[in-house]
Amino acid sequence: MTVSICGEKRVPTSTAIGEFAHWHGIVGVSRVLANVIRRIELVSATRSTVLITGETGTGKELVARAIHRAGARRHMPFVTVNCAAIPPTLLESELFGHVRGAFTGAAAHRKGKFLLANGGTIFLDEIGTMGADLQSKLLRVLQEREIDPLGAERTVPIDVRVVAATNRDLRQLVSSGVFQEDLFYRLDVIPIVVPPLRERLDDIPLLVDHFVSRHAAQSGKRIEALERGVIEVLQSHNWPGNVRELENVIERAVVLTMGNTIRLDTVTIDATVSPARTELPSLRLRENVEWIESETIRQALRMSATKQHAAMLLGISRRALSYYLAKYRFIDADLAHCSHSVS
Repeated sequence: MTVSICGEKRVPTSTAIGEFAHWHGIVGVSRVLANVIRRIELVSATRSTVLITGETGTGKELVARAIHRAGARRHMPFVTVNCAAIPPTLLESELFGHVRGAFTGAAAHRKGKFLLANGGTIFLDEIGTMGADLQSKLLRVLQEREIDPLGAERTVPIDVRVVAATNRDLRQLVSSGVFQEDLFYRLDVIPIVVPPLRERLDDIPLLVDHFVSRHAAQSGKRIEALERGVIEVLQSHNWPGNVRELENVIERAVVLTMGNTIRLDTVTIDATVSPARTELPSLRLRENVEWIESETIRQALRMSATKQHAAMLLGISRRALSYYLAKYRFIDADLAHCSHSVS
């Protein structure tokens, strides 16, 4: 369905990346999103471990599912584990399973999520919340490709693709000793950074159309148009809650709409929600300065088609940008999926 603006059909402008308008549930045609989709297409044919990073609400699980659906394992299980939602005392059993009598209350054998995902993909969401002991056990699983169910006498071989996600800065957690460095590098084989909605405002019209269709169908309503100005209002917001926040706004607007046109007065955005703030990584001045430099450069590169354009956004020369990229080599590694010109 394509909603119109006061009777005029809103059809996306044809672009070279227009084929990505709706790909495995990922909606949008912006350049930064197209870069993510191209990275997904490249890695889906492999069994390499993937680490998805991005702010809350950006759609990291959608990316994980797209990796699974686009690959050879698409007909095998896709199992999700939210590491933050399961108490640490239960997470090991949840992941690796247990045998009868392994602990008080273990009255029967139980398969863990890794065995349930055997042959397919396991998605470890909020991996940054995992405790130190379990990190060590997960590292061994990634190294040996076998698991140790609680109370079992023998290890069990597995064939599982691991996709992990986090909204935390794992590099900083490694620096602070909270996250194991070896595990980080085992997870960070293929990094995918999901951009926040404020960096892909061109996708908002398509996302609105998608969410209006979904929630109108659920509500039994027929929504055919948007009042003029609705898209402009939505594109002027900072979206600290990202795509999830946008969907909530559209769902509310659909529910509150009496006729077949969504009006401006039904598009209410919570003004009390402030833009997401990123805390400084430490109290050490040099570390903070370097962190701000690297994050600013990373954001400019994500928003640019070429390094020349990124340098212009940063207000520095192309030569100065080359200096910073040599200083912070991990930036180019993180953004290797972006096709930046060296001219």
